[in-house]
Amino acid sequence: MTHSLVCPETVSRVSSVLNRDTRQFGKKHLFDQNEETCWNSDQGPSQWVRLEFPQRIRVSQLQIQFQGGFSSRRGHLEEPTPFSAAGSQGSEALSKIVDFYPEDNNSLQTFPVPAAEVDQLKVTLEDATDFFGRVVIYHLRVLGERV
Repeated sequence: MTHSLVCPETVSRVSSVLNRDTRQFGKKHLFDQNEETCWNSDQGPSQWVRLEFPQRIRVSQLQIQFQGGFSSRRGHLEEPTPFSAAGSQGSEALSKIVDFYPEDNNSLQTFPVPAAEVDQLKVTLEDATDFFGRVVIYHLRVLGERV
């Protein structure tokens, strides 16, 4: 049965918050199910959301609702790969799960994800429709099942 996998124990991080105003535009607004709140990134060439789940999950869909004019034209979902013996601690190795291509509108968009079992995910958003590279997201949902 597919359901939302983000829970209160899920740790989230974001690339930036507009004017560092976490009270009004912080990451908590991605998951609060409130139509009046949103995460608003600061400007930059790409933005990301990192999720660490309390247990292993099997992802089947990603849902995102952008504010029109502040969306991304291209995105990808990645998972961290295990550190190799030669890996350096300063860099993070990521393995791409899927690319997705959002439309620039206000609707809740659903992207299928090939069955992937993970305990961490990184959603990277590139090529923002906003001239300054800002992204505004009202809802972010990871759907699937707990393993």
